[in-house]
Order: sequence, then structure tokens, then C-alpha cells
Amino acid sequence: MRPARRALLAAPCILLLPRAAQAGAQREEPLADAVRTALAAAVADDAPPHPSFDKMEDRLAYLRWLGAASERLKPRKAEHHVRLEFLETAWYESRRAGLETALVLGLIQVESGFRKYAISSAGARGYMQVMPFWARLIGNGDDRRLFHMQTNLRFGCAILRHYLDVERGDLFMALGRYNGSRGRPEYPNMVLAARRYWDIKPG
Repeated sequence: MRPARRALLAAPCILLLPRAAQAGAQREEPLADAVRTALAAAVADDAPPHPSFDKMEDRLAYLRWLGAASERLKPRKAEHHVRLEFLETAWYESRRAGLETALVLGLIQVESGFRKYAISSAGARGYMQVMPFWARLIGNGDDRRLFHMQTNLRFGCAILRHYLDVERGDLFMALGRYNGSRGRPEYPNMVLAARRYWDIKPG
């Protein structure tokens, strides 16, 4: 593993300090028809998240995670019900895309600072800073929907999953591609450091 990939920000407490979002811009690239169809299907269902568990211990672990994550998010989102709705949706959409919830929360922290209506200089929108061209490529063409919480998280998770597949599981490169800074260490390192803060162990 290259040294750049091993270099992580050391102090999780720093991650709570206010700072500008580090949003970049996904770059529009040609998509094979099969990929476009799969991505469109991945973002098509707007059903609200309803976690279900086969085992009681899994449900209890989820509730413990939700409580701990809510406390960590409190400095960014003061209203309890808003925090819970956001975290439930982030958990649901990350799992739906086969991603770690901690990774998705870390990416959101770096990309938008948990600001729903964040817009980057390149025009990326919302929590996960999704570029408007994705609404045309795989959505219904209405890029205003990218400010809707679940829509934004679903698009962001589907796009990151796509980039992970393109990069054959290389998270460092996939994160760089997501941010439009592929091959550079700064952005992946910030996201991976933030992921460590959100990696809440069951207990």
C-alpha cells in the first residue's frame, strides 16, 4: 500500500470543528447502457426507510448505534427528530448500496458538513454533493430533487457504489473519483479519518 493511502488524519475530535466543505465534483463520463440501467434502478424507489430485523439482538444493536450516532451528530443537527430521520435514512441507504454507514457519514461530513442545502462552486448539491448531471443520466431529470434528503443520500450511495465497482473495490481511488480528485490523497484521507469517528462499535 502506498504511503499516501496510509496517511490518515490523526485526531477525530478535530472533525467536529466548523470548516468549509471539501466538495469537489464527480465528472460526467460515458456509461454503458447496462450500467445506466442498473444505476437508474438503484435510485428509482423512493420508499421511506423501514429497518427490519430477523433477530432481536440485531434490532437492539441498531438502536444502540442510533442513540450513540445521534449524540455525535447533535452539534450539527440540534433537533432530535431531524437527527433520527437523517441517521435512519443514512443507515438504510448505505446498507441498501452495500456500503458502511460510517463511511457514508464520513463522506457527508467532509463533502457538505451535514448541510442539506450545500452547493459547491461546481454546482454539486446537498448532503453528498451530487452533481446535477446525475439527475439527467439516471434520474427523472429534476435536479431540484437532489436537495431532498433521501433522494440525495440514495444518489450519493449509488454513485459511490458505482465508483467502487469501477475501481474494483479500491476505496482510495473510488473516493478520489467521487470527489473529482482521483489519485490525490487529501480527500480520501479526510473521509477515512471521518469514517473512524463514525465507526461506532456495538456495545
